[in-house]
Amino acid sequence: MTRAVFFDVDFTLIYPGPTFRGEGYERFCRRHDIAVDARKFAAAVVSAAPLLEGSDSAVYDAGVFVKYTRHIIEEMGGRGDALDACAREIYEEWAACRHFELYEEVPAVLRELAASGIRVGLISNSHRCLASFQSHFELQDVISATVSSSDHGFMKPHPSIFSAALHLVDAQPADAVMVGDSVAHDIEGALRVGMRAVLLHRSVEPSPRAEELHVPVIRSLTELPPLL
Repeated sequence: MTRAVFFDVDFTLIYPGPTFRGEGYERFCRRHDIAVDARKFAAAVVSAAPLLEGSDSAVYDAGVFVKYTRHIIEEMGGRGDALDACAREIYEEWAACRHFELYEEVPAVLRELAASGIRVGLISNSHRCLASFQSHFELQDVISATVSSSDHGFMKPHPSIFSAALHLVDAQPADAVMVGDSVAHDIEGALRVGMRAVLLHRSVEPSPRAEELHVPVIRSLTELPPLL
């Protein structure tokens, strides 16, 4: 029996708009007199990704995300004394819901789950206010519980953030499912506390680690309800 389904937020339910793409980074940098090449953005994001693979004991640290953002700027060619200030501005703006869009299928799927009696929750490593997230995207009627690492203190995959979410919906690990786009944070973290997990992998590329863990892989959230 599935009593609760928890979702990661960034790149699972929402995706960044132009503000957080190459041209947007270029505009941020221009305000700080930093010259970058927007065409290098995609490769810079790939290069920076390992910086977000935290350890099991990692507490929430805004500095990690600022360092990640600074790395992207540097890989785009940015140099100078204003790098940290620019990176921090980008980090702070990441919390603003107006810069993001919901994936098209999200509202219908979340409402379908809630209507079936499943408690829907959010577990996010972002510093975005999850109450504002629900209000901005008009999801407050379907979300039962939220936990963000910036409020909780620990980041996924630390077990305590999953345990806190389970407590809020009064569910045992075996009765809950975690859905997210990160194997290291969402999937492995959930499995360690005894939850089930589903990887949302919108890319056409395979996910060997998910196959090793024997977890379902879906390309769209429309594939989720039949799995539950």
